[in-house]
Amino acid sequence: MTSSFLVAGTHSGCGKTTISLGLMAALSQMGYEVQPFKCGPDFIDPTLHAVVCGRSSRNLDLRMCGTDFVRRCFAGHPAQVRVVEGVMGLFDGAEASAAALARELAIPVVLVVDVRSAAESVAAVVKGFCELDRQLHVAGVILNRIGSPRHLELVETAVKEHCQVPILGYLPRDVEFAMPERHLGLHMGEEGVLDAGLVSHLAETILHYVDLGALLAASRHADLSKEGGERQPALAPARKRLAVARDAAFCFYYEDNFELLRQAGVELVFFSPLHDSELPPDIDAIYLGGGYPELHGETLAANTALRRAIKEWSEAGRLLYAECGGFMYLCQGLVDQQGKRHAMAGVFPVQARMNKRLRRLGYREARLSADSLWGRAGDVLRGHEFHYSEIDAMPSEVARIYELADGRCEGYQLRNTLGGYLHLHFGGTPQAVTWFVGRLADCKRTCDATRILNSGIRKQ
Repeated sequence: MTSSFLVAGTHSGCGKTTISLGLMAALSQMGYEVQPFKCGPDFIDPTLHAVVCGRSSRNLDLRMCGTDFVRRCFAGHPAQVRVVEGVMGLFDGAEASAAALARELAIPVVLVVDVRSAAESVAAVVKGFCELDRQLHVAGVILNRIGSPRHLELVETAVKEHCQVPILGYLPRDVEFAMPERHLGLHMGEEGVLDAGLVSHLAETILHYVDLGALLAASRHADLSKEGGERQPALAPARKRLAVARDAAFCFYYEDNFELLRQAGVELVFFSPLHDSELPPDIDAIYLGGGYPELHGETLAANTALRRAIKEWSEAGRLLYAECGGFMYLCQGLVDQQGKRHAMAGVFPVQARMNKRLRRLGYREARLSADSLWGRAGDVLRGHEFHYSEIDAMPSEVARIYELADGRCEGYQLRNTLGGYLHLHFGGTPQAVTWFVGRLADCKRTCDATRILNSGIRKQ
């Protein structure tokens, strides 16, 4: 018997992430195998989940990936307990909301309620969340930031009198688990913000204040009949090698994109633009993901050998894909928030500049205006955009490949290099991966032929 539930909040900042991590840590400490998931497109929370659970967290995003992929992803990662962290408030985000995901997966909701500066009124909030959508099953409530025993008594009495949902536990206001934040949110899990001591403290706190037995019992009764089948095994043995930049500067990747590439026969070879002086050997293409190049500008600029190798790769017509932070790295330079310019790879003839205010945020559908790395003209890709930087006006001779619904043209293609701010997810468009693998083979044949031709010319 397994348990599955979604941890939702009444609003952003109510303590949803902290309590989700605490539940994962406590259940893991109890000996359960815990598989984490994240509702929505966020890159950061899944890395924190991975630190706590010791396994990769998966994004479940109905808007980017569609229902079929989300069901398969959820079913394809079984465990004794599956914990899904919601996004924003329970109903925020319409078809991409935590409520929509809980309905689609038919799993119960654990509602986190911030009760600071409220008492009996909490009952009205809980009642509203439980009754707004009768298709949802709210299995229980966890009260966050209880100020005193008297405060707890007032809230509990009101909720028990007016609501038909159990209180599973609470966290006192003086038990805070502050984690550092910056412009794109919390710090990544790989940066050590969740050390063993903090994870243990989270687990012990949840074990003390939350009735996990009641939670597991309630979530065992979820109707899992909507789950899809198991994931397909790898489609082919690895026959192409894709170099993927992965370090503190380039760390925003969807694990399911990696899995889809592997299933298509692509071997992923990780390297670091921060620390490696050369590209991995025998590769067929390069993938530069998003992240925080603006925080590592000096180190990236100082690695002239790698910057040169990236530029030469692009100029040779080899396949290179970069999104958001990776795209910034391909510009001539990056101006950080302090106004200091750092030299970058120089593939695109523009500067990237950091701003103090958010420039773009939201889901995007991009129709391809021409054949590209991820599809043929007319194909539609899906992704998410979230960045504080912007670029200078791109010269007209650089092709714009993405036609966005808001009228913008993005996705800049130069030779066989494609860069842009859009973070793509291929869960809903797996044919893009198939196309990409075909482009790898075509490009290799073309480059091999060119190399042989040039060699013959030199001999003459």
